[in-house]
Amino acid sequence: MAGEHGNPPSYPAEGGGEEQVMSEVHLGCPPYHTGPHISHFTISLPPRDEDSLDSARGKVYEVDEDGDLILTRRRNAPKDSFVISIQHNITSSIPRVGLQVWRAELVLADFVLHMTYKSSDFDGIVAIELGAGTGLVGMLLARFANTVFITDKGDEVLENCAKNIDLNAGIFHRRASIYVRELDWNHPSPEVVVNSPSMQSFGWSTSEVEELQRVSLLLAADVIYSDDLTDAFFCALEAVMSNSPDKVLYLALEKRYNFTIDDLDVVANGYSHFLSYIKDEEEGNSLVTECPPRFVGRRINLEEIPQYVQEYERGNDVEIWQIRYMMTPRP
Repeated sequence: MAGEHGNPPSYPAEGGGEEQVMSEVHLGCPPYHTGPHISHFTISLPPRDEDSLDSARGKVYEVDEDGDLILTRRRNAPKDSFVISIQHNITSSIPRVGLQVWRAELVLADFVLHMTYKSSDFDGIVAIELGAGTGLVGMLLARFANTVFITDKGDEVLENCAKNIDLNAGIFHRRASIYVRELDWNHPSPEVVVNSPSMQSFGWSTSEVEELQRVSLLLAADVIYSDDLTDAFFCALEAVMSNSPDKVLYLALEKRYNFTIDDLDVVANGYSHFLSYIKDEEEGNSLVTECPPRFVGRRINLEEIPQYVQEYERGNDVEIWQIRYMMTPRP
């Protein structure tokens, strides 16, 4: 389990290899298990709020011959419950943590499920998941979105993600297009593969790069744990979001605390570095930085988000942020 201050447990590698870490989500699994493992997560949803959806869509109501409104009695629909199967490793080295399921990923899954339940905002959209890991969140979004790009870096992580899409093909929106593609945050402009992505499993076609420009929703979970990675992440965000003020990112992160000699205290330095990129719209400022932040964000109140994914504990250190890019006004 995560330590007292939220750090994942680590294990020495056999034979002097890389140190292994384990997500707290995998507690109860044998820590030295090698190879992929499949976990099954139960999703329990109330029926979609059709009254709210009809209001958002501008439903036309019928009247009888006297001009009185015809009211249709609503029937109590059963809860929508299904299972999503995720292939993952139980432990991994730090560079391969995308092979595991992490707590922030499950909290973001709850948020996406809640948004698709209470509104039609995510219906029919084009979206991208950054640092997708197992692809869990992007797959749940594909129940309602038209196009979802599930992105990460490295063939091993991407191949595992593609396997999970195969395992769960039955839950997707029947017209949904789901692409597993490589996106290196240090080089955030996708490299087009000539002719067809089939020549390179996770490369981008010209049409996909064009479709990427239509992305309105970005998702990311548990990508804030290294300052260098955070820098690259916001560089990639700017590349994707700067062409339109309407794009929005929902980012789930877990604050991880460590004792440092410099501070003589337990601090979440990675979280502080993340905040330096954000102007908190509720507080009206950010941490002191040499350059003003180019992103504005606000924390989502998780108390308003029910837990739809059953097999995990949320804990107290996960946050979800809504983040937008601040367009620089022309002189």
